[in-house]
Amino acid sequence: MIQTLKSYQFLFEELVKRDFKKKYKRTVLGMAWSVLSPLLSLLVMRLVFTHFFGRSTPHYTTFLFCGNLVFSFFSESTNQGMSALMDNAGIFTKVNVPKYLFLFSKNVQCLINFGLTLCVFFVFCVLDHITFTWRFVLLLYPIGCLVLLNLGLGLILSALFVFFRDMQYLWSVFTQLLMYMSAIFYSVDNFDPKVQRLFLANPVYLIIKYFRVIVIDASVLSWHYHLLMAAEALLAFGLGCWMYKKYNHKFLYYV
Repeated sequence: MIQTLKSYQFLFEELVKRDFKKKYKRTVLGMAWSVLSPLLSLLVMRLVFTHFFGRSTPHYTTFLFCGNLVFSFFSESTNQGMSALMDNAGIFTKVNVPKYLFLFSKNVQCLINFGLTLCVFFVFCVLDHITFTWRFVLLLYPIGCLVLLNLGLGLILSALFVFFRDMQYLWSVFTQLLMYMSAIFYSVDNFDPKVQRLFLANPVYLIIKYFRVIVIDASVLSWHYHLLMAAEALLAFGLGCWMYKKYNHKFLYYV
């Protein structure tokens, strides 16, 4: 796969540029929306939820931003990835290119937006009197797992979307449910231990918790937690690769 990406490096770079420019086409503020959009969402959530959930939570702004930051990247990446094949059907039906290139380019564009938002996140950490430690470097691990998870789910969703157009509506409902199940604006510490363990089946929650433990608690989770997070991301990616390999020849007949 890496060798194929190198072979189609020029096409891949052009796809990334196209997707990035397309997102901000005909907008007055352009790239500034990459920063303003999550910032405004955070401010709204802070106004709404602080009085209900955040009174007893230390550094609640950072706590909230950790959840919003991760989930926004996950939601944007998977939603854009789902339509990657259909949006580029006019290209791969005429030219024989690896179809996963279109999905990967979408994810790179989302990753760039995530990086810009991450810079805003660090500014908020300073304003919230968070102490920066060497452990912040470990954030690269959950980010890597999140990218892998997004790619895997994107592969699955984009393949299913070719055959079942209903996926866009089903995924919209599912992501809304997942948002409430990812403890973005509340803590799970007050739940029963059995219920807390159920949250571990949610890979998005695992990544959000990792961010909070590193940034707010200045601590490091166990190696079991690291393995669980990697296993869930690799499972999604492996399943996605299998689906593309199995149904690759059928995509042309359904687009």
